[in-house]
Amino acid sequence: MFVLGLQGSPRKKGNTNHLLSIFLNEAETLGARTRTIHVADCNIQMCRGCMSCEKKGLCVITDDEMTSDIYSLIRDADVVVAATPIYFYSATAQLKALIDRSQTLWSRKYRFKLADPKSKNRLGVLLSVGATKGENLFAGLELTMKYFCDAIDADYSGNLTYRQIEKKEDLANSPLVFTETRDMVNRLLTPLSSRKKVLFACRENACRSQMAAAFAQYLGGDKIDAFSGGTSPANSVNSVMAGTMQEKGIDMAFRKPRTLETVISNTKPDIIVTMGCGEQCPFVPGAEKIDWDIPDPAGKPEDFMRHVRDEIDQKVKELIRKVS
Repeated sequence: MFVLGLQGSPRKKGNTNHLLSIFLNEAETLGARTRTIHVADCNIQMCRGCMSCEKKGLCVITDDEMTSDIYSLIRDADVVVAATPIYFYSATAQLKALIDRSQTLWSRKYRFKLADPKSKNRLGVLLSVGATKGENLFAGLELTMKYFCDAIDADYSGNLTYRQIEKKEDLANSPLVFTETRDMVNRLLTPLSSRKKVLFACRENACRSQMAAAFAQYLGGDKIDAFSGGTSPANSVNSVMAGTMQEKGIDMAFRKPRTLETVISNTKPDIIVTMGCGEQCPFVPGAEKIDWDIPDPAGKPEDFMRHVRDEIDQKVKELIRKVS
């Protein structure tokens, strides 16, 4: 389980960061892997409103951290937590720039009719603090967050918002904050933490293991926490594979090949599924080993890739039935 925190405050040691840290620390007690993006430190260019993503499915901006890193992190996340102070009844400009650039993900979902593999189980959470006590202090921000969650394929699962928080110690001195945050984390994340952790392994982590993980996430994400990795990862996923998965309505954009060692260092799998290509997986005590004898489709005709895709689809369905 991966929880991504979007820290939208320019102040790294302020109330917003404190609230997000409480949430992520509680998530880690349930076994979650977490990461915080301090948005104000990132190179995120503003959306240009050029509509290129609605025509081509990708943002025309290619030289900032949204393209190089953040899109992939959002797609990898099981829970996205947006944290921001109130600036004029909305998010900070830094976080709003990130939200605006999620139009690319909106376009892939609605214009291209593609489903993010984790779309059925991803959760979105809002954390916010404001200095005043107005009744509608968080109303505009909540509406923005709901549309952001829709764009990134996350179910908006609630918020923790606190009024009259201005001084640095205001939030830290409130015991209610710890209790409410712990309760929210346990309510939302406990079902995700109980899933079987399954690692799909091959050499390049560019075709077979990527398809297997994507099918497992899309078809059985409520039962399986799926990962993939390779012994010698390629620089990017196979474009032919991504095209054949699109034929099934599954979006493979922004997925990155990883080493098996990196994946295992972050999460201990319960099951390791190899693709039958003789890869040497690191030994994981207690993990069940399953070998699927699936031919490597790299460099083969597109029809061959489709055959492999369909075979993996069936094997993943069988695996889901086994762990259910």
